[in-house]
Amino acid sequence: MPSTQEKVDVVLIGSGIMSATLGAMLTELQPDWDIRVYEKLDYVAKESSDPWNNAGTGHAALCELNYTPEDANGHIDLTKASQINEQFHHSRQYWSHLVDTGVLPEPKNFINQVPHISYGRGEKGRDYIRNRREQMVRNPLFAEMEYTDDPATQAEWLPLMFEGRGPGQVNGISRTQIGTDVDFGSLSRQLLRYTADKGATIRTSHQVTDLDRASDGWTVTVRDLLSRETHKVSAKFVFIGAGGGALPLLQKSGIPEGRGYGGFPVSGIFLRTANPELVSRHQAKVYGQASFGAPAMSVPHLDTRVVDGQDYLMFGPYAGFSPKFLKQGRFTDLPFSVRGNNLPTMLGVAKDNTDLVTYLLSELAASKKARFAAMNEFIPEVDPADWEFIQAGQRVQVMKHDAKRGGVLGFGTELVSSADGSIAALLGASPGASTAVAIMLGLLKTCFPRQYDGWEPSLKDMVPSLGRSLADDETLLTELSEYTARTLQLI
Repeated sequence: MPSTQEKVDVVLIGSGIMSATLGAMLTELQPDWDIRVYEKLDYVAKESSDPWNNAGTGHAALCELNYTPEDANGHIDLTKASQINEQFHHSRQYWSHLVDTGVLPEPKNFINQVPHISYGRGEKGRDYIRNRREQMVRNPLFAEMEYTDDPATQAEWLPLMFEGRGPGQVNGISRTQIGTDVDFGSLSRQLLRYTADKGATIRTSHQVTDLDRASDGWTVTVRDLLSRETHKVSAKFVFIGAGGGALPLLQKSGIPEGRGYGGFPVSGIFLRTANPELVSRHQAKVYGQASFGAPAMSVPHLDTRVVDGQDYLMFGPYAGFSPKFLKQGRFTDLPFSVRGNNLPTMLGVAKDNTDLVTYLLSELAASKKARFAAMNEFIPEVDPADWEFIQAGQRVQVMKHDAKRGGVLGFGTELVSSADGSIAALLGASPGASTAVAIMLGLLKTCFPRQYDGWEPSLKDMVPSLGRSLADDETLLTELSEYTARTLQLI
């Protein structure tokens, strides 16, 4: 069968929030560049960015307890929380810029204000939440955080959770009212529509099957899943933003920077309801404490979700295991990802994470009754008839080489790029989507060093706090927080 070869400036693999964000930025920075987006599925943003495949939390470390570990002396480490919060401010600023320029005309189509609340049960949990809040409010990024262990106040803030609870229960909760719920699927589609309107080509039902080095970049092999024809594209730069599918493509590229990486897939199940009586009594995202051995993405939480203008509640996730790297992937994804260069990494992770394996097996074996019992920790009275189980997306946690332990399991995101900057891949999971703007700013600086200085003034228009710390400049923090809240219609 004859093969044709096109020449483009940029190929983006995958149509989720990462590719959509990078595509929109490059469209504004370099309107003359030819950008091509390839999506394996028949519609864009249907995998990890789809609203029902993720929790939709605007991750700003306001409620997620795994970002604020406490040591034996009661000290709360805010390093990760401060970093993630600043990164989410970058996202808010960029989205506000796009509202101002008419790219995102209706912010409520993708972002809505929803308070973020942390929840600790029992005396130990209460003390941790109280101590966490006392230390966090010293940082200007978290100054608005409130705390209560008063049952009446808790019932006022969270009636579905605390009204009618029996006497003698001890709980502590902290609240930040500036939290958000984000529909990353809607946001991705709007960004891709903008890039397409400006000349980019977006092709669905097209799967990238191979990547080969070329003299001026990369030769990308693409298969049209409808016609079953294969063609090649010559690209100066390639971004692999394919979610769980990024690791196999990174391996196909053969770049030395990708050696040693593995992926550990974790699936999730949520309970969802649209019952107006329940939804009206809970307007918040409430994050609890993780079970022993549970991955960070399995922290239990009861969330308000806003999808297509309708409010829902979602509880979970109940973790599980599947060897698929994508929700619509293959059972051979995990075994086929094993290579000689990452086997020691994967064995090292297996050796040190037996508690995680035990946890996942217990979750797989849990009955529906047991899963509803877990919800009782959040909602005292649960009628199963009000709730439906939904299958969430796959998350592929990063496994990477460690000189001492052989391999370590990471629960964040990691950008892997070639030395010459001609290709980059994003691996990992939460809080990825919320920090997509910060990740792409880092990619632009790493992969486009010759253009970056010329782009920087435009990038500072997109993200005014770029290069500055909001935690160290309270005036700038207040100014930009008010700007984004007003522009994104969060007040």
